[in-house]
Amino acid sequence: MTESNGSEPTHRSGFACFVGRPNVGKSTLMNALVGEKVAIMSSRPQTTRRAIRGVLNRDDAQLVIVDTPGLHRPRTLLGERLNDLVRETFAEVDVIGFCLPADQKVGPGDQWIARELADARAPVVAIATKVDKVARDKVAEHLLAVSQLGEWADIVPVSSLKDIQIDTLVDVLAKHLPEGPPLYPEGAVTDEPEDVRVAELIREAALEGVRDELPHSIAVVIEEMVEPDEETASRDVLEIRAQLFVERESQKGIIIGRAGSRLKEVGATAREGIERLLGRRVYLDLHVKVAKDWQRDPKQLGRLGF
Repeated sequence: MTESNGSEPTHRSGFACFVGRPNVGKSTLMNALVGEKVAIMSSRPQTTRRAIRGVLNRDDAQLVIVDTPGLHRPRTLLGERLNDLVRETFAEVDVIGFCLPADQKVGPGDQWIARELADARAPVVAIATKVDKVARDKVAEHLLAVSQLGEWADIVPVSSLKDIQIDTLVDVLAKHLPEGPPLYPEGAVTDEPEDVRVAELIREAALEGVRDELPHSIAVVIEEMVEPDEETASRDVLEIRAQLFVERESQKGIIIGRAGSRLKEVGATAREGIERLLGRRVYLDLHVKVAKDWQRDPKQLGRLGF
């Protein structure tokens, strides 16, 4: 623990959030810091749709990391609501991590977000992600471009996959937290409800290998999670029934696949992740429904949790 005025050891605790364009490595970075998969990951932009909290515990600090959807120029009501969620989140945290991938040039999207962050109440740490993907001289060029983008409290280059400077980033973020006791119990890694984490694992499985226009249109709702009764207790299998919503009939066909083959693949992949999360056997019952243009419909957005 750190010392306060040379006397009692101090403990810091508070909230940090990661912001940035879609698909810049925010969720991967949060999972790397927490040491457990809390946020789903995909190569598809706009995978994250909620503010997801992961908890990192050290002797001297508890850092609650809030992963947010990618800030973007919205084309739907869902996009507008996701942007509003990001702005609400970074208005409330103690430190902001602005993620800019080293394998991409700083561009108009980053400049737009930098302007959004210029008046932020909290200090902003610029984080150069994915530094393992480029040569050292390219990293140096990227860091220079990032430094010219705004006034940052710190700039930290990292790689989540290669564990480069992850501990350094934690040190930098933690020093911006206020002194205080832990906010979450020891051992907690997230406050995400179990059914929400299960729904996200199903959506993650459904995102892989689908056409470019489809990922935005997929939403998942858990209908029920049923514990074994007296007749099925010997099997000790948790039954999970879930609905996958898409916006058009043609998308429904893509998700289901020929003779249900694709939906079976989604179910098998999701079940594996869910059983790993819950530590028990699972029976997963998936159905696909059409909720026409739900991304633009306020009522349907509300029903789907947005």
